[in-house]
Amino acid sequence: MDISLETAAKLLTQANNLVITGHIHPDGDCLGSMLALQEYLESLDKKVELLLDDDLPTLYTFLPGSARIRRPGNTPVTTDLLVIVDASDAERVATVKTQVTGPVLNIDHHISNTKFADYWYIDTEAAATGEIILDILRHLKAEISSTIAINLYTAIATDCGFFRYANTTSATLRNAADLIDAGAQPHVIAEFMETKPLASILVLKNILDTLEIHHQGQIATITISPDIGDKGPDTTEGLINYPRNIEGVEIAIMFNLANSQTTRVSFRSRNVDVSRLALSFGGGGHVRAAGCTVIGQFSAVKRQILQAAKKLLAEYNQ
Repeated sequence: MDISLETAAKLLTQANNLVITGHIHPDGDCLGSMLALQEYLESLDKKVELLLDDDLPTLYTFLPGSARIRRPGNTPVTTDLLVIVDASDAERVATVKTQVTGPVLNIDHHISNTKFADYWYIDTEAAATGEIILDILRHLKAEISSTIAINLYTAIATDCGFFRYANTTSATLRNAADLIDAGAQPHVIAEFMETKPLASILVLKNILDTLEIHHQGQIATITISPDIGDKGPDTTEGLINYPRNIEGVEIAIMFNLANSQTTRVSFRSRNVDVSRLALSFGGGGHVRAAGCTVIGQFSAVKRQILQAAKKLLAEYNQ
């Protein structure tokens, strides 16, 4: 059921026992939204559990409350409300969706959302799900603590490239200013975000050696082998920005080989709607940033992805 922000707020405050989750391969928006919502609901004496079917990237362990997030166990969980934030389809929630029993509320901003929940509030105009959580808290006249502010500022800033991407609006900047007034410190958050593990710097040369240019310079790809991908998401965070920043490149693609039959694919673009590209392979995401997971031999997967990217560019260039 498509609901209003007011109804979403009512569902949250009426439930006493809640589970909050987000998507696998969590980013700042997913984690910041989860943690901010959890803190507010617990201030109302709600029982809240944070489950995520993936490891927490070291990059985001500075977020207040992040130690509370745990992976689901083998025991089924019954709840008044399962809240799924920043996830556009059920597959991205993985086992949490099947192990938790209860009505499902999805709060999201992805244009590719499949509307898989019992209730969904989707605002595709929001730069981040964190903006929607902030709107809900404002509607509820919640006090924005410094820790909520840190989590929501991180959610918003990371999803709009620290206010550099096309989804940054005047409302986004006003929201960021309000969160700074509430206690978020941009320079501290940026320092955490810009600090890279040594491993990510050491593998950069190897990754750039895989750089390929296709389609008269409009498509650039890099490939991450399983041995590098096994080092964790902190090692590969932000690597796709290197092909994206090449002059003339419209679509950047990062192939992350999980194993011989599974490839995680990330897309970035300047003007083309790459969420359409991801959706055609069972994924989703934003207009300028999207992804999918494709099963099959890598050579075949790469060929299919490149063909689809070229077709999308042909449509755009008409």
